[in-house]
Amino acid sequence: MRMQADNVIEEVTPQPIVRTASLRADHPDAAQEIARLLRPDDLDTVILFASPRAEITALVAGAQRHMGRARVVGCTTAGEINASGYTEGEIVAIGLPRSQFRSRAVLLEKLEDIPTTELVPRLLSARSDLISEAPTWDHEFAFLMVDGMSLREDVLVTQVATALGPIPLFGGSAGDMNRFSRTQVFAAGKALQKAAVLLMVRSRCPIRVFRTDHFAPLDRHMVVTRADPDARIVSEINGAPAGPEYARILGKDPAQLDTFTFASHPVVVKVGGRHHVRAIQRVAPTGDLHFFSAIGEGLVLTLAGSEDMPTHLDRELADLAKGVTPDIVLGCDCILRRLEAEQKQVTGALSAILARHRVHGFSTYGEQHGAMHVNQTLTGVAIYPPPEDLP
Repeated sequence: MRMQADNVIEEVTPQPIVRTASLRADHPDAAQEIARLLRPDDLDTVILFASPRAEITALVAGAQRHMGRARVVGCTTAGEINASGYTEGEIVAIGLPRSQFRSRAVLLEKLEDIPTTELVPRLLSARSDLISEAPTWDHEFAFLMVDGMSLREDVLVTQVATALGPIPLFGGSAGDMNRFSRTQVFAAGKALQKAAVLLMVRSRCPIRVFRTDHFAPLDRHMVVTRADPDARIVSEINGAPAGPEYARILGKDPAQLDTFTFASHPVVVKVGGRHHVRAIQRVAPTGDLHFFSAIGEGLVLTLAGSEDMPTHLDRELADLAKGVTPDIVLGCDCILRRLEAEQKQVTGALSAILARHRVHGFSTYGEQHGAMHVNQTLTGVAIYPPPEDLP
């Protein structure tokens, strides 16, 4: 890490295979500086996770211009993860060299209306091109970045996962710090709303797509009795106003409900034999609860308890490194995890663990894993050195 004369902090972290760089979002020549740090001449793909404090339009257009042949994709964030762990107000860049990676980026616009009959042929065509370009490479994954205010992640990830079949899929919903106002994804030199970018990657490097959370269900249940699924709003739980009833079950005053409460006391649903968090975003003045993901009438919600966050995270990331240490872990980490860490005063401990395990990525408004849109999880991909490159 270096301090420049104008007090702009820049950081470069050399990686054996994947290149990373991080600099302040207010850097006056951010795109050009990222290009200088990444040395993009031999890069296939550059992924940008950018704080909304950056001049996003100029950053995205400039990055595409300065990165040469490299494909540039990315999104805005609710916080970033760089070589030091959790950070804010940064641009984190990840470069995938052509010697190890080949990709295709599929831009999906107008998320409110993408027919499956249109989506499937586009994805199959992109994958066919990718296989033709790197026919002898055996490893692949798909990374989905979605406008986090679109409310379309649940439908979209199901469509995409169905089209991709066995290809491991993960992703994150673009963020806007904690403002929940304007979230964007990047592709083709543009920053877009109501859109998504699917990055399909084929590699010589072994990969492992993963998902983890630190919650377990408790024996305290509630039933959604009135909801607007399209808007992800619950008006009644157990036949009573949703916010006050949730507070009653927690043993709290409804006036005390806030983002930290929701982060520390999530509810889960059981799907396919596994519990998944259905995170609450906020409580409205009417008492309605606004959720981050799909919710519907008749759904049984179970209150969840949490394991110690640092202990759990270190164990889960250490499991990814059994046998071979990842070259990098590309992570999508829910904003509610960061808020819970702040409340429990373990942000520093988590940052040290993320840094030690080579995690780079961003804080999200929701995560994608397989065919599901989930919340309050860490999802991502561990990328390992090719076996022939190991000592």
